[in-house]
Order: sequence, then structure tokens, then C-alpha cells
Amino acid sequence: MPAISRNNGFTLLEILIAVVLLSILTSALYGSYFGVIKARDRASAGMESRRELGTTLDLIRREVSSVVFNRDDKRLRFLVEDRDNFGDSSSILRLTTIAPPAVQGRSESGVVQVEYKMVDKNEKRFLTRQETDLLYEESDIPAYPQMEQIDAFLIECYDGSKWVKSWDTEINRVLPKSVRVTVRIKEEGKPLEFSVISAPRVNGI
Repeated sequence: MPAISRNNGFTLLEILIAVVLLSILTSALYGSYFGVIKARDRASAGMESRRELGTTLDLIRREVSSVVFNRDDKRLRFLVEDRDNFGDSSSILRLTTIAPPAVQGRSESGVVQVEYKMVDKNEKRFLTRQETDLLYEESDIPAYPQMEQIDAFLIECYDGSKWVKSWDTEINRVLPKSVRVTVRIKEEGKPLEFSVISAPRVNGI
């Protein structure tokens, strides 16, 4: 008589071991998945921050390069104020510069007064930009956030011998020879500084 094979199935201990191993594997897979998602989000946020930073520095560089100044016209003022904010640089920059045509179709003269300054809101720091047309006051544009998540904004002016943190053409009577703009941000908790230097051209209107 042939022997009959008997299948007793899995024991409770084997099932428990399999469940534990499956839980460990599932946790590892989920951890890896969410780790990749977080890394992707950080990389995306970093690229957006760098793009915003590059756009801001290039805009200020072009505006400083195209500054309009006439010592006999008080409207054409170039001003840098050093507003140290609890150890962080918080400069205010005001200048008159040539602006490209606007897309809104508003009345404009092509010469605008621009102000950059940092503001604190909801425990975050923003670099704001406000633009006012020199001749059409009704075309004022409210200050808007030019750059978010900024730690420091420093403007330094070169007078021919040294860099200074303040400048006023009503006092100095001339434009600085060079202007250095430094912005500090944080990436993954580490402070990073980026700078650009622009040389103003003396223009009168």
C-alpha cells in the first residue's frame, strides 16, 4: 500500500516570523520611498530658491548699472542705509534707474525710483521691491516680495579706497564707483552667501 504524504501546513511560529519579516521589508520600502520624495522636494525647493536669487541679483545689477543721477535734481537720489537687524545685514537701497517698458500698458516715463528693503512677516524674512515712476505718480506699484526666505541683504559702496555700508548722494554728491550686493540664504540649514558687483554709469535727465 503506497504511503500517503501528509501536509501539516505552516505552524503559528512560522506565520509570525513571516509577518515580522514582511513588516520589516514594508517599512524599509516605505522609508526609502518617502526619503526619495523628500529629497526630490528639497532639490526642487533649492532650484527654485537659486532661480529666484539669480533673478534678483541680476535685476539689481542692471538697475545699478543704469542708475540715473544729477546732483542738481533731488529726485535723482542714490541712497543706501545700513539697518542691522539683530546681527544680520538689512540694507535699504533706493535709486533712480531706467526701466524697460511695462506690459500692463500703464502711463510711464521710462525712469523709475526703486526701493529694496527687508521685512519680517509671520517669522519669515522677505526682500521687497517697490517701484515709482518718476513723472507719473499715479502709476505707483505697491511693494511686493521680490525674494522669499532670505537671511540677509547687504549693499556696500566702493568710494575708491574702501567699501562702506552707507551712501547718500545728497551728502556725497557723487555716485559710488562700484556697488556690491550680497544676499544670504539657507539651504538645508546651512547659510550660503552670493554677491554681485555693478558699476554705476553717471546719467542725467
